[in-house]
Amino acid sequence: MTFRCVAVLLALVSVLPLDSALAEAPPPAPAPTDEQLVPGVPPGPHQPWHLDTPDQVLPPRVYRPSALEEAVEPRSAAAGTYDLIEYVPLSEAAAVADAKVTCTTATGPYQKQVERWLKRKNADAKQSRADCLAIRAFQIKEGIKPAIGFAGPVTWARMQFLSARKNPNAAGKCPVRTYRVACVDLTRQVTWVQKGTKVVFGPAPIRSGRRQYPTRAGWHTVYWKHKNHWSTLYHQPMPYAQFFSGGQAFHAVYGSIYTEIGSMGCVNLRLADARALWGVLKTKDRVFVWGRRAGR
Repeated sequence: MTFRCVAVLLALVSVLPLDSALAEAPPPAPAPTDEQLVPGVPPGPHQPWHLDTPDQVLPPRVYRPSALEEAVEPRSAAAGTYDLIEYVPLSEAAAVADAKVTCTTATGPYQKQVERWLKRKNADAKQSRADCLAIRAFQIKEGIKPAIGFAGPVTWARMQFLSARKNPNAAGKCPVRTYRVACVDLTRQVTWVQKGTKVVFGPAPIRSGRRQYPTRAGWHTVYWKHKNHWSTLYHQPMPYAQFFSGGQAFHAVYGSIYTEIGSMGCVNLRLADARALWGVLKTKDRVFVWGRRAGR
């Protein structure tokens, strides 16, 4: 079986539904929208509009890195790389750039979920002026740009992350063991490590595999750690790579993890999170993956 975890230029493609006995019921689907969504800021070197990840096609060649290689720390990410950039309607992107839109009238794909999270009295999944102002206030507080009150995927992802921070395993979906378990919740797009009931890392936001190339659900084992790994296909860095299922690994990316389309199977993290996870997980530690990523 060929393990797909490749980096390609992102294109709009048709996708297949995830078919796994281990996957839970799909997350609440975003409301349909007739208009294309694009990042709400102009593209730049730290936030390209289209981003994919440098992943592995096949399991890597496992070897023991030299002390000299291990002493080299991966380069830092450019300032702004991990900014929270919301996706907004294409028709409003230019107006946002010209500061002509401060509070959108558009109903976002996650309108109902966002309204409920904000405890709006009339969570009717329809944008109102009051809804927009409440969403915009949240976006300003969390540093989400552009803060125009659009209930998009990044705003909803941030809300899910904040809900998971205090007790990520409140629902008990990640098995509790006496040893370390790296928990990967595809539905909420967060990961953490627990030992018993104690959380020893995270939770941290992630970008997992798209529907066509999902991050494989179930139990896995960290079988190789390579701090300065490079993609075998596109020769791009995969910092702090920790492989747990064929070519699928935890690793940092030098680009946003808040993209509408998922990775090619790997669990992508921000650099600081990947570095912290590197210091917690050891070879032979267990990984448990469940759920289903919304979107493409």
